[in-house]
Amino acid sequence: MRDGSDMTSLLTTLKRVATALKAEEVPFALSGSFAAYARGAAGSTHDVDFVVLPQDVERALDVLTKAGLRPAEAVEDWLAKAYDGDNLVDLIHRPADEPITTEMLDRATPLKVGSVLVPVLDATDLLVMLLRSFTEHECDFAGPLAMARSLREQADWGRVFRESAHSPYAYAFLTLLLRLGVIEHEEGDERVCSRAPVPGHPSA
Repeated sequence: MRDGSDMTSLLTTLKRVATALKAEEVPFALSGSFAAYARGAAGSTHDVDFVVLPQDVERALDVLTKAGLRPAEAVEDWLAKAYDGDNLVDLIHRPADEPITTEMLDRATPLKVGSVLVPVLDATDLLVMLLRSFTEHECDFAGPLAMARSLREQADWGRVFRESAHSPYAYAFLTLLLRLGVIEHEEGDERVCSRAPVPGHPSA
C-alpha cells in the first residue's frame, strides 16, 4: 500500500469490506489498529485488518473479489491479502500459529466505525494477538505501548498474561507495562518480576 493512503480512504475500504462480508454472512471481526481505534486508540494510516475463521478464508476472498477488491499473494501462511485500490486489506486467520476461533468472534463487540456498525475484536483478544506477534525481529514497543494505555481499562489483563506471557518478548512488554504503572500488579501475583521503580521515571 502506498504511504499516502490516509485515514478517510482506509475507512472507506473498511466499510466496503465489512458491508460485503456481512451481506454474505461471513463471520468476521475488525482487528489490528482500526479495532484499537474503534476502542479509543489513535487512528491508523497503514492497512485494514480483519480476522476470519480458517475455514472461511477462501470464501471471504471470493466475496471481496466480487465486491471489486483484488486478491494478492501473501508470503505468510497465516493471512490472506486483498487490495481496494491502493489500500491493503489483511484477512488474518492463524496469527502466531493460533487459529481464529468462533469463541473469539462471539466475543467481538458491535461498534460504530465511521458510519457502519462493525464487530470489533474484544480488547483482551486484540492485545493477546498483538503480544503473541512479537518476535526477535518484530518487537518495537512504541505503538503497542500507546495501544495498551488506551485499552487498559477494557482488557482482562489476567487473561492477557495467561495467554501470551509464555513468549519472552510478550513477557518483556508486560513487565514494561507494570514497571511504568500502565497496569497494576496484584498482591501475590507471580506473573512477572518485581515492580522496582524505573530509574529516571516520574514514578521513581
